[in-house]
Amino acid sequence: HIVEYDQHPDADKLSLLKVDVGDQNPLQIICGAPNHKLGDKVIVAKIGAILPGNFKIKKVKVRGIESSGMLCSEAELGMGTDGDGIVILSENAVVGTDIKTHLGLSDTIFELEITPNRPDCLSHIGIAREVAAYYERKVRYPKSDIRTLTGPSGIVIDIKDDKRCKRY
Repeated sequence: HIVEYDQHPDADKLSLLKVDVGDQNPLQIICGAPNHKLGDKVIVAKIGAILPGNFKIKKVKVRGIESSGMLCSEAELGMGTDGDGIVILSENAVVGTDIKTHLGLSDTIFELEITPNRPDCLSHIGIAREVAAYYERKVRYPKSDIRTLTGPSGIVIDIKDDKRCKRY
């Protein structure tokens, strides 16, 4: 939440802001985007954040004044292509909330490397079985009521025992 807005004393196109990010003290941030104003709720990358492209946010001096973070555009976050201005959030955005939580994007991501000796893991169900075994969980297979199938070669496949052969 932008709580103070001033012009940078040594640059016409930069603004000097105090931004409440939910911590004890607001952060001083210098921004060059033209589309923000006092009272806007914005996305802030704090010191230590790593943005797409392995861009790490550090405390920097811009024309002699420290900046302790960065207001972010869609392009800088990898959320879109608009890099002309920062993202302005709705008024009901809760200060200090992680943007993934605010946008409902919190999710678990598994990064997997399948080795050539594991062809059983080259499908979604194969991966589901492997992850379920690792986490000691039960696999929930997709429901299917296909009983007879005609393939492209004209061969008819008829599943007689769907408890022992859930799919073909």
